[in-house]
Amino acid sequence: MSARPGDRVALAIVISLVAIVLFDGMGLIIKRLSADYTAPELSAYRNTFGLLPSIIILLTSRAWHRSGRSLRMRQWKLACARGLIVTLAQLMFYYSLASLPFATANAITYSNALFMTALAVPLLGEKVGMMRWGAVVLGFIGVVLVVGPTSDGFSWAAIAALAAAFFYALSGVSARMLDDDVPSPLANIYSACVATVGSVIFAFAMGGFSPIYNPSDIWWIAAMGGIGGMAVLCLVVAYRMTEQSNLAPFAYFGIPTAFAFGWIFFGEAPFGDLFPGALLIILGGLIIIWRERRLSAAG
Repeated sequence: MSARPGDRVALAIVISLVAIVLFDGMGLIIKRLSADYTAPELSAYRNTFGLLPSIIILLTSRAWHRSGRSLRMRQWKLACARGLIVTLAQLMFYYSLASLPFATANAITYSNALFMTALAVPLLGEKVGMMRWGAVVLGFIGVVLVVGPTSDGFSWAAIAALAAAFFYALSGVSARMLDDDVPSPLANIYSACVATVGSVIFAFAMGGFSPIYNPSDIWWIAAMGGIGGMAVLCLVVAYRMTEQSNLAPFAYFGIPTAFAFGWIFFGEAPFGDLFPGALLIILGGLIIIWRERRLSAAG
């Protein structure tokens, strides 16, 4: 595990794990609310609250203040396109959460690391060797096992989770295409604004917003946005403390926690759906991470 001078690797790992648990908490609330509210509605609520952490981080950024507090971006079209991509990812993921066991939907979306490796070739011009392509193939075999083809084919919910993984990966790769001198929170504000508008448009296109059925739902919706916002904030803090490669191996911690939460809160125990597919997804992702760290060390 490499570290730069001044890195606080252990604390960064703890904070990143807290972020994963918070994201799981947000997903639990989404699954609960999905019985009464559509995926576009939940996405619109989530994105509205999702603006707050980026605004807070930007306003408290010393580097942004020193640079003149500019809100302009040369690649604003790319940042806005990321917002649309995030909207599509959320719609697919939230739909899958409503229809699949909690852990199954999360496990499928963790294949985004495999998609990111494949997308880096045409979009970033990266060279991917046989080992990493083999890891991608191994991971996709795991995805197929988790998705679980039957005589009737794949379920639409499982396909939606897989599409969410693709769109989340595309948003991640496109973020790496932004200029290095662009503050991350500023880019996120552009993307979040577009995602908010996009999700609201989708919500109205699919019948509009439902009335709040229960006064307590207001608190659940606020908690969904607040917890999601705190999760994003924790990730930003963690990635500022150390290199991303130090945190990447711990990302798959979300699969067992999602299984535990699904079991505790919804009585779900999809052993047959998750294993051995989830293990292959984790193994494929870890091989990619290990290979990238070796190449980085060699360079």
